[in-house]
Amino acid sequence: MASGVFASGLAMLALYIANKNYSSWSLRPWAVLKALGIPFEERLMVFADGPNAPVFSQFSPTAKVPCLHAEGLVVWDSLAIVEFLAERHAGVWPTDAAARAWARCAAAEMHSGFATLRNDCSMTVGQRIRMHTMSERLLADVARIDALWCEGLQRFGGPFLAGAAFTAVDAFYAPVVFRMRSYGLPLSPVAAAYVERMLSHPALQEWEAGALAEPWREAAHEADILVAGEVVADFRALPG
Repeated sequence: MASGVFASGLAMLALYIANKNYSSWSLRPWAVLKALGIPFEERLMVFADGPNAPVFSQFSPTAKVPCLHAEGLVVWDSLAIVEFLAERHAGVWPTDAAARAWARCAAAEMHSGFATLRNDCSMTVGQRIRMHTMSERLLADVARIDALWCEGLQRFGGPFLAGAAFTAVDAFYAPVVFRMRSYGLPLSPVAAAYVERMLSHPALQEWEAGALAEPWREAAHEADILVAGEVVADFRALPG
């Protein structure tokens, strides 16, 4: 686990993230960096059972993750980080103008929407949950995501949402991919195939391996998961 204030010169890019099992926001820019092969230093800051601000405020103005330190700058918020990367690296967004516009809209919709999915299905990479119930609002969120994925795959030919290459829009839905599997949410065959394809991507496999190896548990996240349903499997390392 890394700690302390960022010291310039240690790495051109340093990305602060939190527990891989829980931190959906951290996954988004991390997946972009990994998928595109952009060198960076990962700084993992473990969620505390209590306020995170005393530690997280040392590297982030919002005391939240993710936060990127780069070129003497501090860039916070996952969407801002991705746009910062897009200004410096090809491939973050699709090269085709129509695909790029659609991808940005879809990523922005994920960034600002789907509140019921976020609230009802707290991210947990390593567990499988049998939900107590699925509300109409949750099913509406899932249906909208399913339709959005199917639209992108059909319009741009797949196998990723905006065409042949993994781009930022796929990264923005990467946490949803894990949620779909963890909570057994209902999907059409096309969307379900996209989930499996994403789960086989090297970046998501590396993230998952890291999540499963974590010995840490954070009480608030664990409580949220139990509100949602019954844990029927837990593939994480034993708590340490």
